Amino acid sequence: MTQPPADPTRDHQEREDQPWTINIPGHAQRSDSPEYVHSRQTMNNMASQVSSTLIYGQPPYEDHHGGGLWLKDAQGWFLVRNLVGMEWSSQFCADPAKVDLIRQNAKRLYAAFPGAAQELGIQQLLDTPITDAAGVAQWTDSICNASVPLPTPAHTGVLPTGGGVHHYPSPVTEIAFFKHDSFQLWVTDQQGNPVAVAPVSPPGSGDGRIHVLYATPGSDLADQVSQAAAQSQPLILGPSHPLAQQAFARQTG
Repeated sequence: MTQPPADPTRDHQEREDQPWTINIPGHAQRSDSPEYVHSRQTMNNMASQVSSTLIYGQPPYEDHHGGGLWLKDAQGWFLVRNLVGMEWSSQFCADPAKVDLIRQNAKRLYAAFPGAAQELGIQQLLDTPITDAAGVAQWTDSICNASVPLPTPAHTGVLPTGGGVHHYPSPVTEIAFFKHDSFQLWVTDQQGNPVAVAPVSPPGSGDGRIHVLYATPGSDLADQVSQAAAQSQPLILGPSHPLAQQAFARQTG
């Protein structure tokens, strides 16, 4: 990953070895805010109590800005997700009025679970309209947003060691949390690039075709995906294709 900019107050770019580049508006040098330090500690305390029921896996966890909301009922703490999550850098393009809609949604949800907001110490946060950048920043690093416990591979991991949400599309990476262990979500194309695939039929159907969900940008397979998308079609590969063979290898032996 690139080093932090010498002058973060000016517009700059961030990039990694993975093929992405984004423009970041000028901002103060990043450091862990008191809200974020508190959120991370609170999240880990609660996640450690319910780790056996979390679909994300076991600790240790990293604190993902994923819009998680920790609620409490008669059985104890549990986690749900708000409408959207806000990454730290996204706050600098955030419209306070739109972020306030996220706050309003959270407030209504917490109202249905009396006592949870008070125990978390967030009632004032929930009650205060977000009208400026300071309010956006406070929400971004609060336990209402920086609150999703992800193991490192699922958060910041890069394939082949882990398909993290910071490097690959969430609609793809989240499949790893609920797929059959016998199905290989991530396979490798002939150029050595990671590819995400899914079956096109239920288990036991005998249908060995696969749908290419993600292909590494710039690869030959990515070109095929683009060509299929231009015709409003998914890229479907037959059962004899090497990627299909990899995907079903654990099921077929």
